[in-house]
Amino acid sequence: MGGGGQHCQGSRLYTWTEVQQHCQRSDQWLVIDRKVYDISEWVKRHPGGHRVIGHYAGEDATDAFVAFHPELDFVRKFLKPLLIGELDPSEPCQDHQKNAAVTKDFRALREVLEREGLFRTSPLFFCLYLGHLLVLEMLALLVLWHWGTGWIPTLLCAVILTTSQAQAGWLQHDFGHLSVFRKSFWNHLLHKFVIGHLKGASASWWNHLHFQHHAKPNIFGKDPDVNTQHAFVIGSIQPIEYGIKKLKYLPYNHQHQYFFLSEHLFPHAYFRRVYFLEFLESHWFVWVTQMNHIPMEIDHEKHQDWLTMQLSATCNIEQSFFNDWFSGHLNFQIEHHLFPTMPRHNYWKAAPMVRALCEKHGVRYQVKSLWQGFTDIVGSLKKSGDLWLDAYLHK
Repeated sequence: MGGGGQHCQGSRLYTWTEVQQHCQRSDQWLVIDRKVYDISEWVKRHPGGHRVIGHYAGEDATDAFVAFHPELDFVRKFLKPLLIGELDPSEPCQDHQKNAAVTKDFRALREVLEREGLFRTSPLFFCLYLGHLLVLEMLALLVLWHWGTGWIPTLLCAVILTTSQAQAGWLQHDFGHLSVFRKSFWNHLLHKFVIGHLKGASASWWNHLHFQHHAKPNIFGKDPDVNTQHAFVIGSIQPIEYGIKKLKYLPYNHQHQYFFLSEHLFPHAYFRRVYFLEFLESHWFVWVTQMNHIPMEIDHEKHQDWLTMQLSATCNIEQSFFNDWFSGHLNFQIEHHLFPTMPRHNYWKAAPMVRALCEKHGVRYQVKSLWQGFTDIVGSLKKSGDLWLDAYLHK
């Protein structure tokens, strides 16, 4: 993991203007705690992938660095060979238009949360959670073994497996964010087991995409989740851009209607059964994950501070036992995005303090009902489609 820097002892001083010039694919610097690092070569060895760290080239990455690494002392060892200097004492701590007061208070809040033990995991919570997944998987097999593969047992099995697979998705999400064990090794190991053996997906693929989303949520060109491959136009900026350029890959003014049609029917009965399960699970996943993001601000890079950036791209859904279970505690999307390594059973404890900080600095902290979250997805897509049509016809 070492190598790639200019191997000096950090004696040189830099300005933000100098740092910001190094934001190209082959020339990347970033700042952590006022120290300047040259990651141009080492970025290829970054365990989280070259894109997620490259998104912070030319700017301060302190809050992202702290948010993604639970073992900071261990990780800092690999930064030493990359150190090339530090910011000049006359330079502010924050680059671009980032709010220094917000950043200072946010970091103080994190220290409070750490002292109160909100980053410590309850082993019982995750043991019971994994146990209920295995019980559901076994129950589905018993249904097929006892009643066979008729339509009624198949439908019952599909409902059970849909629940199990959706909940397994939330569990792999916990391990993937290194929020269960203190040591990253065990998180990675269990992540590979759950996503690989219970979900049938790749842990490396998930890490590569999902951490980019957390690093720069709802930012075009950096968040893979808003790369819709021209199937949709989202937000209020992209639709107008597409409309002015007369881009019409699909009838976007009807996208709020074809959003529901995410699967096709297959002629063979076997495939219908298999894809019915995937159809149910994919809808569960998409509606839960997008109710917190699609209705929010989606734009190009603005170089905002960590708190402001995350709050502009996320919102919460009201707490209840069902909402917590149904969404894998992603109804606390704000707290999850601010503190991705925090165990999810502690989000509700952090939420009042986060809300107070937002109120202090005039940052909007949104909380919706589950139904409102779902309807806002459709409403947002319709609004974007209307913006596209207006720009397409009149601009």
